[in-house]
Amino acid sequence: MTAAREAAAPEPSDNRMLVRRLFGLAWHYRLHCLQVLGIQLVLLTLGIGGLSFTGVGIDYIRHKLDGTPLGANRLHLTLPEDWPPLKVLGLLAGLILSFALVRAVLNYVYAVSVNRLVQQKLVVDLRGEVYDKLQRLSFRFFDANSTGSIITRVTGDVQSVRMFMDQVLIQSIIMIISLTAYVAIMVTLSPGLTLACLATTPILWILSAWFSRKVQPAMLNNRTLVEQMVQILAESISGAAVTKGFGREAEARAKFNAANQACFDQQREIFWRMSLFSPAVGFLTRINMIVLLGYGGWLVAHDRLPLGLGLFTFAGFLEQFSGQVNNLANIVNSVQQSLIGARRVFEILDAPVEVKSAPDALHRPKLVGAVRFEQASFAYDGAETVLHDVDLDVPPGRCVAILGATGSGKSVLMSLIPRFFDPTAGRVLLDGVDVRRLDLDEVRRNIGIVFQESFLFSNTVAANIAFGHPGATREQVEKAAKIAAAHDFITALPQGYDTLLGEGAQTLSGGQRQRLAIARAVLLEPAIMLLDDPTAAIDSETEHEIFEALDRAIAGRTTFIVAHRLSTLRRADFIIVLEDGRIVQRGTHEELMKVPGPYLRVANLQLVDARELQQLKLREREGGA
Repeated sequence: MTAAREAAAPEPSDNRMLVRRLFGLAWHYRLHCLQVLGIQLVLLTLGIGGLSFTGVGIDYIRHKLDGTPLGANRLHLTLPEDWPPLKVLGLLAGLILSFALVRAVLNYVYAVSVNRLVQQKLVVDLRGEVYDKLQRLSFRFFDANSTGSIITRVTGDVQSVRMFMDQVLIQSIIMIISLTAYVAIMVTLSPGLTLACLATTPILWILSAWFSRKVQPAMLNNRTLVEQMVQILAESISGAAVTKGFGREAEARAKFNAANQACFDQQREIFWRMSLFSPAVGFLTRINMIVLLGYGGWLVAHDRLPLGLGLFTFAGFLEQFSGQVNNLANIVNSVQQSLIGARRVFEILDAPVEVKSAPDALHRPKLVGAVRFEQASFAYDGAETVLHDVDLDVPPGRCVAILGATGSGKSVLMSLIPRFFDPTAGRVLLDGVDVRRLDLDEVRRNIGIVFQESFLFSNTVAANIAFGHPGATREQVEKAAKIAAAHDFITALPQGYDTLLGEGAQTLSGGQRQRLAIARAVLLEPAIMLLDDPTAAIDSETEHEIFEALDRAIAGRTTFIVAHRLSTLRRADFIIVLEDGRIVQRGTHEELMKVPGPYLRVANLQLVDARELQQLKLREREGGA
């Protein structure tokens, strides 16, 4: 798998484009960056000043104690000739202490500034931007990307983008400024010694470029493996009851452990590559010090270089230079991680918003509820058409039942009304206007939806009912609950409407969850109701209670209901039957029962089942007697 990933490694041009976008992102925080860089410049100046004054002090003390000539002072730093050695030592000690205190304070300010920039600003803003984009993407995006993938991108990948600001951009600028300053001073002190000591630097840049190309595919593969592991974990938590019910705990553990081990193996490969690169950099920088001691010592011995403001100061700057070069390994590593994270974050930010309001959208705050499909067709990207040339006219306040086998296009047909998808051909009209010409938010506020398995959030009962209408009063919430026949069981809960529901409201029965979903839809006072087989997973007794609630909920509203049971189909004003994405029958229950076709076949099967059930109950009663 690693080889496959490496074969698909990003092109250099892609990386350059990502870097440009990351620089564009950083530009929004330029004032904070300048503040951080300003602090670093002061720290750099203090470091240079400390080394330089210490070198001058050493030469001056040697001169006073044994008469050693001061030599050429290339940095033009001097001390008064009449100062005694103790005074010079006192001055040096005071300067070093003062510089150390200032550096300590500035390092603290720097750490706080960087944290505020990259954590409180960049990460928070970027996560908010990604989450906002996710809310605007169509179902097509979520069908194509797993939950684990999306979660990993919003959390881990955004943190990787943070690394670009902190550990790449800021550190690189600091490194360039520092290296430039150190080289300039070392050249001033001794051009020949500088050239000799920095002879290995080109090798470092070549090594860094080679390492970058080698490690990025491995890091990309690692991110994919982590994504797969998170997906397995999310599924195991959501499907815990199924796993335990079928006694598959051991297999679930084995599956997760395999994914976990794959992540570990890939991370170990990255670690080994990193562990080879960092020592190589360190070894090459140590060669510089060997050259310094040999050649620099010879220059001092032949009075061509002062000991203090020469060899000692040069050694300090070379050590600082080597430290910045050693930091190159961390920067290269951070570059790869940030580029991989950025690519995955930008995939979300660049994903097309397929369904959105037109710039000149028409405003219809309150719809009447007339719905018409005109030659409406739909196909997923590059896939077979799942809905073909649907013509359907539904006057306001009418109830339409939709019958069809799995995959016949029932849910797709209803999804075109609130624009979860747009038709690939034809159009859908609400109150005589193409739904694509209407404001999207207003359209959806006019539609109440009850899914087959309604999702409830980890919040109070009242907040779940008011999810689509956060400004609703308690009186409005209770009114909707009463219409949905939910008020009685809600008031029996420990805190009534303020009872906190857990994830998915698993403490409630299926019928109770559906009634809350109906109340949530009713609270909107929508012109149109969409019911996607709301009683499919509910027993007959609960179904009767749900339909009593639905009868009240849909009264006077245009309603589309996906159904398979005759008890549901009979309630509709008329019925359409779908096969392979086409309407093959339409009419009332009575009309469709008179003609051969799929509706009559389904009805007869259910009637047979109902008669057999009735006979069984009769035999049970007779046996009991």
